[in-house]
Amino acid sequence: MEIYNTLTRRKAKLDPIEPGKVRMYVCGMTVYDYCHLGHARVMVAFDVITRWLRQTGLDVTYVRNITDIDDKILQRAEENGESISALTERMIAAMHEDEARLGVLRPDAEPRATGHIPEIVAMIERLIEGGYAYAAANGDVYYRVRRFADYGKLNNRNLDDMRAGARVDVDEHKEDPLDFVLWKAAKPSEASWPSPWGEGRPGWHIECSAMSTCCLGETFDIHGGGPDLTFPHHENEIAQSEAATGKPYVNVWMHAGAVRVNQEKMSKSLGNFFTIREVLEVHDPEVVRYLLVASHYRSPINYAPESLSEARKSLERFYHALDGVETAHGDVEGIYAERFSAAMSDDFNTPEALSVLFDLAREINRLRDTDPAHASALGQELKRLANLLGLLERAPADFFKAGATELPLSEAEIESRIEARAMAKSQRDFAEADRIRDELAALGVVLKDSREGTRWSFEAPPA
Repeated sequence: MEIYNTLTRRKAKLDPIEPGKVRMYVCGMTVYDYCHLGHARVMVAFDVITRWLRQTGLDVTYVRNITDIDDKILQRAEENGESISALTERMIAAMHEDEARLGVLRPDAEPRATGHIPEIVAMIERLIEGGYAYAAANGDVYYRVRRFADYGKLNNRNLDDMRAGARVDVDEHKEDPLDFVLWKAAKPSEASWPSPWGEGRPGWHIECSAMSTCCLGETFDIHGGGPDLTFPHHENEIAQSEAATGKPYVNVWMHAGAVRVNQEKMSKSLGNFFTIREVLEVHDPEVVRYLLVASHYRSPINYAPESLSEARKSLERFYHALDGVETAHGDVEGIYAERFSAAMSDDFNTPEALSVLFDLAREINRLRDTDPAHASALGQELKRLANLLGLLERAPADFFKAGATELPLSEAEIESRIEARAMAKSQRDFAEADRIRDELAALGVVLKDSREGTRWSFEAPPA
């Protein structure tokens, strides 16, 4: 098993700290709004990673935090006229709904920042004692960036370059513009907790340092997150954690690729920002998951009508191969599992793993009539391997009828027209049969003829 490490900028063999066990922390959501496609990318990427690590026999402890106190949360709660807890509980429930629809398994633990205030305060106290942090006159506590000799190692930057190109807040209470806040003094009527420096709340970066070390220890195996977190968030996590403990923080850093929409950065200002639930109102969740899995987890993904259409066509190829095949255990050439394992063990190369599934589908189609027993065994293997990616967990008929709640016709009406088409074909009235097929196609109902009969699927218009 080799994994690309953002810190070293190369792939290396995974060597767990404790043999047979992997401790992994992934930065989760700040729960002030619904999760968007970028969150979906991280959710699915580390879901696949966790599934495969466990498949190889490793005992994985997967922790993904929840940031439930933050400037954005305070602002949104005030705008909505609701309490912070009401807002965060509502958004956490929505997040769990979204991930379940995408087939994402829940992490082993979901620590919340507000549940770890004592640990956060204790870590800040250690940083002050070590000279890495200081309490300012305004009640805030800041981290001394220049005190940490290795600052910038994750992003391969030096402090002078950062200072020259940095967009930093002008704050007269900082010793250095690059210093960042660990503890924020509370404003009147703002949510706060007691501390040696007065009422306040933690800064974002220190929350993850405290939660991760509390759940996984002072040094753990893997830390993951989105592509926008390498700087400053993860850089700051390293500085805080290693200064506080005197030990290496994380062995392997992993970052998922960005999501682009029609080749542009996803942004509310560009009007191309989509929440997960907005997308799933229109597109089958498995199609969206396939799109997220089809690219290597470190590569950017382009979310566009044509990419979703291709994702659906790919899934249709798999489900058509399984359609009419009674999957059953049997002797299967080991080369398929070996190739799949080799791909996934090479930094979770899902595109190469999917190519194995396509080869299996082609072989099933070739053998379904001449050697049905072998085709059945291959169908079982196709499902088994695909399930490791969170795919092909439904019956083919269920997939083809996915989206029925948004059909322009009822299922009974569609079946009735399919019967009328079959009758027209039996009477050699091919013009009428083609007319019915084209009429259904114009409504998004696509027919697929086979020896077993006619199946239909629904393709919703792009979002």
